[in-house]
Amino acid sequence: MKVSVILETRPEIIKMSPVIRELQNQGLDYFMLHTGQHYSYNMDQVFFEQLNLPKPKYNLNVGSGTHAEKQAKCS
Repeated sequence: MKVSVILETRPEIIKMSPVIRELQNQGLDYFMLHTGQHYSYNMDQVFFEQLNLPKPKYNLNVGSGTHAEKQAKCS
């Protein structure tokens, strides 16, 4: 079984960090997918660094736009 962790916003990165660490501690097969909604370092990457999280395996690089535009980019 492979576990996927999908991250969109800064609060989700923070909330999911203990879950990600537990997946690592238990040696479970997982990957992270990040939507890339926040595309600046200060709004995104800094949280991965400060929380000592690995770089997501996938990044959709959605960026900014209307809700519809972001949804379309994720499709």
